[in-house]
Amino acid sequence: MNTKKLLITFIVVFVLLEVMDYLIHGVILASAYKMEEVKAAFRPEAEMNSNMWMIWVSGLIWSYFFTFFFAKGYEGRGIMEGVRFGFYMGIFWSLASSLQSYAVMPLTFSIALQWFIFGMIEMLILGVVAALLYKPREAIAAQVATA
Repeated sequence: MNTKKLLITFIVVFVLLEVMDYLIHGVILASAYKMEEVKAAFRPEAEMNSNMWMIWVSGLIWSYFFTFFFAKGYEGRGIMEGVRFGFYMGIFWSLASSLQSYAVMPLTFSIALQWFIFGMIEMLILGVVAALLYKPREAIAAQVATA
């Protein structure tokens, strides 16, 4: 395992995750979150803001394991490996969390569906980024040897 590449990929994945989450939840879905039936499911905004550190810490942990799992299963198959990994993680993460949230929280199905769709897009992008950035030393050495 290439530790340096793992750490670089982890940091980039974390930054991208935070940026995409802001765009999705802070911009794209912001008006949907203001609907009364949706607002009732969430904490007051001031309370959520004071708990943001929890989101960042969990995002750091999640990003590390996303990258670690990618590195452990790395096969050197290029961007399509990242697409495949992103798809699997999207089903594992986005589908499960969206459906479970819908099942236990008074949310509209539209919100849950959008969480799933945007989550899948996030996972696909992060998978491609991981495939582009992470390469173990052996893969780099093999590329140099064949060049």
